[in-house]
Amino acid sequence: MLLHRVVDGVCGRSYPRRMEYGESWSLNEWEDLMSSLSQLFRVAVGRKCTDQEVQELLGDLDAACTQAVLQCVHARWEEVRQALVNRTSAISSTQLQDFNWQLKLALSSDKLSSLNTPLLNLSLDVRENGVQRAVNIEMNKEELQTLINTLDAANKVVLQLK
Repeated sequence: MLLHRVVDGVCGRSYPRRMEYGESWSLNEWEDLMSSLSQLFRVAVGRKCTDQEVQELLGDLDAACTQAVLQCVHARWEEVRQALVNRTSAISSTQLQDFNWQLKLALSSDKLSSLNTPLLNLSLDVRENGVQRAVNIEMNKEELQTLINTLDAANKVVLQLK
């Protein structure tokens, strides 16, 4: 079926070829059809659309075609979701391998005789394009709080993808 072949393309396998489906569509119509169907599956799964929302995306398509699209979305939901997650994670080639942290108390500096400022020393081991390197960061309390808030927001996004 054409819809399942389009999902195969969305998931990284080959898209259907126009000549496999006869001369029903011109080249421009075929390209528009492939683009529209691919986008439909990405949006339906990526936004976790309900059946009603998918029907709204389809517009005034007849009932038989709408039902076929819904069945395909349901049948291939997890496969499309995994392909979208893989596509998103491939955006960055840097991966965290390990980390270590130390808490220090800066008692004084060359400008102040008493400082008493807590500092976090964070060591990250990252792998970028197969090469491992170390990244060291020193943060004060405010910078650490900003990092924690950012990581918390990122974690919420990741949990929504699951």
